[in-house]
Amino acid sequence: MSREGTRKNASLAAGIGVLLAILVAITLSWGERSFTAHMVVHMAIVAIAAPLVATALSGSRADLTRHLPWLGPLLASLIELVIVWIWHVPAMRGAVEAEPFLGLFEQATFLAGGLLLWLTCLGGAADGRTGRRLAGAIGLLFTSMHMTLLGVLLALSPRPLYGDGDVTCFGIPLTGGTDQQLGGVVMLAVGAASYLIGGVALLSSILRDEGPLKPEDAQC
Repeated sequence: MSREGTRKNASLAAGIGVLLAILVAITLSWGERSFTAHMVVHMAIVAIAAPLVATALSGSRADLTRHLPWLGPLLASLIELVIVWIWHVPAMRGAVEAEPFLGLFEQATFLAGGLLLWLTCLGGAADGRTGRRLAGAIGLLFTSMHMTLLGVLLALSPRPLYGDGDVTCFGIPLTGGTDQQLGGVVMLAVGAASYLIGGVALLSSILRDEGPLKPEDAQC
């Protein structure tokens, strides 16, 4: 097996391992209604598991972006923005807390949106990979920005948006306000940082492999 194949297999195994750990975390936090626990799971899906699985699938037959040239990183970033922000509307969070199985669907949409974004940034047809990486860097940096904005809003909100009752996060009691603030910090520390690092890494790889590119080369 080639070094590239070994790397992809290791990435896939790591991604699946993270998803299994997420299932354990969901089981442990089932019914606790903690926003911080929700955010830990959310960030593990979109910022850790999704890029690992996307790295393994990129350029393979399972890479759907090879057959969807119109689906660029910026469009995928906008799709993920809509998914993330809709699920964090207070009314939607209330619905998820009232029906835990709706939370499983929520996390499934996070995984789908995350995979879509990372695949559009890392994959695609081989003949357009370089231009797509440039657009991918822009898409990931844009995603980092909207993740940062939402994280800041949650962490600095003067009042709890999802209820002010006490909750339990993996066995630790928290007030509603503290729980929300910690959730916002998790989004900032994990989500925004992951997309920022991914965008910078893509840009660095382009400059290292190809030299300066013209803006029109980007396949947005």
